[in-house]
Amino acid sequence: MSITLTPRAAERVRQYLDKRGKGVGLRLAVRTTGCSGLAYVLEFADEVAANDEVFENDDIKVIIDRKSLVYLDGTELDFAKEGLNEGFKFNNPNVKDECGCGESFTI
Repeated sequence: MSITLTPRAAERVRQYLDKRGKGVGLRLAVRTTGCSGLAYVLEFADEVAANDEVFENDDIKVIIDRKSLVYLDGTELDFAKEGLNEGFKFNNPNVKDECGCGESFTI
């Protein structure tokens, strides 16, 4: 099982953590919502729980709870800037379909 960050994503997370002044890494999860069923949750983590898996890329820890890992295994997190828009992009090989707005997906 693995989760990876592109160099652009790792640099952006590093910048956010430095600006925030605290945190052990980036927490990635899924929650039930939206028209397709699942949505990504991305937040900064201040601790690692006992039921978490930790993956490290470019000295950045990506923390995932074991329930979410089933849906996220093999995912690459990228950071993209397109025109005036910028944000994290999930390249998840497990996704079978996405809703039209791109906010949720199915496995």
